[in-house]
Amino acid sequence: MLHGKAKDEQWNNQIKEKLSPSLQEEIPFQDAAWPLPFVPGLEYNSPAHGTWNIVHMGMLLPGSHQIYVCGANCNRGVILTAAEMNAGDRFSFVEIKEEDLFNGQMEDLVIEGVSDILHKLPKKPSVVLLFTVCVHHFMGCDLAYIYDTLRSRFPEQCFVDCYMDPIMQKEGLTPDQKLRNALYKPLPMREKNLKQINIIGNDFPTREETELKTIAKAAGYTVKDITECEGYEEYLSMSESFLNIACYPLAKYGAEQLSKRLGMKFLYLPFSFHYDEINAQLKSLVKEMPGAVMPDTSLLRKRCERILQETKELVGDTKITIDATVVPRLLGLTRLLISHGFSVERIFTDAFSAEEKEDYLWLKENAPNLKVCATIHPNMRVYPRNPQEKILAIGQKAAYFSGTEHFVNMVEGGGLHGYDGICELCQKIQQAYQTKKDTKDLVVRKGLGCESCI
Repeated sequence: MLHGKAKDEQWNNQIKEKLSPSLQEEIPFQDAAWPLPFVPGLEYNSPAHGTWNIVHMGMLLPGSHQIYVCGANCNRGVILTAAEMNAGDRFSFVEIKEEDLFNGQMEDLVIEGVSDILHKLPKKPSVVLLFTVCVHHFMGCDLAYIYDTLRSRFPEQCFVDCYMDPIMQKEGLTPDQKLRNALYKPLPMREKNLKQINIIGNDFPTREETELKTIAKAAGYTVKDITECEGYEEYLSMSESFLNIACYPLAKYGAEQLSKRLGMKFLYLPFSFHYDEINAQLKSLVKEMPGAVMPDTSLLRKRCERILQETKELVGDTKITIDATVVPRLLGLTRLLISHGFSVERIFTDAFSAEEKEDYLWLKENAPNLKVCATIHPNMRVYPRNPQEKILAIGQKAAYFSGTEHFVNMVEGGGLHGYDGICELCQKIQQAYQTKKDTKDLVVRKGLGCESCI
């Protein structure tokens, strides 16, 4: 009998023999290949921009200043992001021109450009997030020399190596994962406070009502989160926590690295839609926190079931669409709703999460006609967006592609977690069903939750 990796490889090979990625933009779930249902190629970028990018994430670090070293075309996007969120005073750039690629002075360009920016700032930042790009990889640029020189010139500033290198998007760590790691590099080694824990790598504060927070605070623990730090000193106090918790998949790597570097314990507790997994997560949390008490999960489960039933009674057979930007586990949410009688008609995603193989198999068996629709396929630019009936969308891209004003305006889990997260999401679904939103105005704003000047 095969176990572990060998069993996974055998299963993957069997699936590959049966299914191949589709050239079409929409397919039934029974034909969806694992883990990539669509053939990669030319990509379309929809106007739904609520997900956070590296500029938004960088602004979470109090007292930081971002500097990008790249060509004008790459600079355009990040400059506009900083401008839209009215954060231009915390953002600068050094422009690379064509001659800089051949004159052998790239290192000097970066060093002198960054030095000039810092000398001209009215107040020097505590942290400099310095973003290098793809071209620096191509040229074999001596980044170590650049950072050593800058640190010697500006000993009071903390320089953090950051990357805007989309060439790495398909293999290895993505720029998103790298930045969620880099944001915690300034944290120094400090004596540990056994009554303080961190939530690492989120873009949104975790809801106070989540079991994660209520268990910790009831037992007298302080919960630190970069999204809630008022200043640089409070941010540095995260070094004193004895336990790091990652709830967002793309934050797992960074939380693991921080835990190893500073000698902290680590738990990965993703937002799950399976009651048994939530129970296991809560048990592991309580185990790591002396004095914490396990809640009565049977009552929490009953509350979820009651609110799910109330939500189903309200929306009835209204067709539902969901996209992959709303929660990290799209298939888990889809399975939860379908298993409770909701009429989920279509999901929008370009890939399936490696964490959701079990849900993938369940949906293939129990929802073979569920439509899987790409979001970056070129044909999506002319995808029909004029429904003849009411559609309830969960997520911005689902709302845009479905052409509906009834949608849950949330990205990246929205700070939800555990049983409370399921209940709160149901409340959002009810509100979306009952209330229209201005989809065209809302989805084009970059970085949901950030300030927007448009």
